[in-house]
Amino acid sequence: MNSVPAQTRAPDSDALRLRFREAMANLPAAVNIVTTAGPAGRCGITATAVCSVSDTPPTLLFCINRNSTTLSAFEQNRQLCINVLPAECDDLARHFAGMSGLSMEERFQAANWIDEGGAVPRLEPALVSLACRVVDVAQVGTHAVIFAQVDDISIRQQADALVYFDRTFRRVTRQVEAQPA
Repeated sequence: MNSVPAQTRAPDSDALRLRFREAMANLPAAVNIVTTAGPAGRCGITATAVCSVSDTPPTLLFCINRNSTTLSAFEQNRQLCINVLPAECDDLARHFAGMSGLSMEERFQAANWIDEGGAVPRLEPALVSLACRVVDVAQVGTHAVIFAQVDDISIRQQADALVYFDRTFRRVTRQVEAQPA
């Protein structure tokens, strides 16, 4: 069995953290608004740290900074919706990232939401909305990793996607296949 030699000197943690942040800026990621509603109130955040975990049962995870004022609402409400953003929602992404100074209520007023009967808000123009219930929360470093099992999926729109790359929002153009004549 081959073993990896032990590192003789620990890397400079500040330098490594900065290099890691630079590396992650070069990792294109889908832009999502993750919403919740329930006893702890209605809120949402812009998140790029979202990925699938399993298709049996359908499960996703998303990461949220442990210092976020919205974390307790996600933990207490135990339900959320991951709304995958189309390219034209870049301003909305900025609002929910806290970049525009809008209150939470003003952020929700900036778009059309579907939230009948107290359900978790789904963004009407989203490419995809995944309604989920929280099944586990893990603490890893500065973030909480929320695992959520999917209960319902809405696929609404054939549009360009919004990604975050090189510290800015960018459009990914959907390729339209030519129809045979």
